[in-house]
Amino acid sequence: MLSVITGLPAALPALPLELTVLCNFLLCIVGASESAIKEEAEGIRQGLLRVLEAHGESGQDLSTEELWQKVLQEVAVVELQAALHRLGALQAAWWLAAGRLGSIAGLFSLLSNAEDSGRAHVGEGEKQLLSLLKAWQVPAEDTTLPLVQSITDLKEILYTATAFLQGLQQLEAGNFPTALSLLQEATGGYCSKRVLAQIYTCLGCCAQQMAKPQTALRHLKRALQVDFQCLPALSHVAAVYHDLGETEAELQALALLYEALEKKPPAPASSSPDLIRIELLVHSPVLASLLRCCHPSEVKYLLSQRCLQDGRVADAVVHYLDFLTLLQEGLQQQVPLDSDSPLPRIPEVFLEAASALEQAGRHQDAITLCDEVIRRTTNLIPQMIQVEERLQQPQCPSPKAGLSQQESLCYLAWRAAGYLHQGWAWARLGESKEAITQFSRCLSDLLRGMSRGCSLQICVCLSMPENLLPEVELLQKIRLLSLVGRGVQFLKMGKHKEALLDFQYSLQISPGDPTATPYLVQALWKLGRKQEAAAQWQKFSQSPTGENG
Repeated sequence: MLSVITGLPAALPALPLELTVLCNFLLCIVGASESAIKEEAEGIRQGLLRVLEAHGESGQDLSTEELWQKVLQEVAVVELQAALHRLGALQAAWWLAAGRLGSIAGLFSLLSNAEDSGRAHVGEGEKQLLSLLKAWQVPAEDTTLPLVQSITDLKEILYTATAFLQGLQQLEAGNFPTALSLLQEATGGYCSKRVLAQIYTCLGCCAQQMAKPQTALRHLKRALQVDFQCLPALSHVAAVYHDLGETEAELQALALLYEALEKKPPAPASSSPDLIRIELLVHSPVLASLLRCCHPSEVKYLLSQRCLQDGRVADAVVHYLDFLTLLQEGLQQQVPLDSDSPLPRIPEVFLEAASALEQAGRHQDAITLCDEVIRRTTNLIPQMIQVEERLQQPQCPSPKAGLSQQESLCYLAWRAAGYLHQGWAWARLGESKEAITQFSRCLSDLLRGMSRGCSLQICVCLSMPENLLPEVELLQKIRLLSLVGRGVQFLKMGKHKEALLDFQYSLQISPGDPTATPYLVQALWKLGRKQEAAAQWQKFSQSPTGENG
């Protein structure tokens, strides 16, 4: 019907019908798509051109905003006002989906001026657009030319969606009090339970950013009361409890989240009868991030990590083994490892699991896991890794080159950590000789690349002590722990000179280290160098670390 009408010359008496048909056509197109509005509504532009054509004018070279200004300022036909207001509401919906809030404010200023110039430009700042929407007088419903969606409902949807979107924009900009006010305004608007739960979730995240954890929990729990399938809210509840240090509550929230995700409920279809809905109008990166739904495996990993950190070793072992089973089932293909994912690199998971197994007394299992890390990383480490700060370099290295260097350091750290864990495990099994072998492999790996039979060197320039890469600092820490671990085993075997050398080397890496110093004193004492031992102990006991025990 629309194509038939637009094929005829534009005529003023037929324009109300033509614009009503156009509005219904656009509403049905949006309702049928079930996806966010993304493209400019060309039909609206053509409708405005038809209005100008009926008045003997043209506007082909004008933008859509300029067309609206020309039509509303120059077309004063009373019979057309209601149809133009309805078309204006649809235009606002399209612009809102595109984030063009300034264009919407300009449009409703024109619509308000067309009704009553005294009502234009009410409100200030972020609330100005909301004030314009609230002041907009909805045209009376015409039973002879009805719309498939109530224009009154559409006004409420526009108001709520605008408050929601502006709140998200302020949240992203870090203006948390303003964001909180706008999001609270949105909770009182017209929306489905699903959207209301999303708004409360965003309110909870905003309050969390404002260091108001109890307020955050209240909003997040309200989100779950409104819609129990709003699982991102439960994820944020766990995060708030983590910040509060309430481990028991955090673990309970994570367990509930994992159970809910495992059930995999079908995605709820929209129960709203409206064709244009808030879900189609409000979409932004910050909203997608806040409402990101975790994969069950991500929650399982968080359960593993939190239990290990809290000393719940038995529970941590169970969770880690479950997680490793998921890895074998092809987890990497199931979970996109984006920046919001809590999942670390796979070797790190193996090493964490090995640590849990060690603490649980399952030393052979820990050794087996570390063997897997060593096997997978051995062929990935280059012959030489050079880490240096270029103070006067004319050209910056390419991002690819920098990433390759960082990756190489990671592989080296993982393999060295694997040997370190194996040294600890053999030591706890009472096998000092095997422990010394693994600690020595760790040290040799860092210096010469023993597994490859090549010359592996880490060259750290003296000009960059304050700018060492985190990976290099980690390697230094691994080297320190390996020296101390090997030295302790030498002490147990009565090899006091070898032990003393390891403790001295470790203190060169980290002077005054609280782990190495007591063992250094013990080695000196065993060697009969009691005055040196006493001097070292006095120096250590007077240091802040020694005074704190």
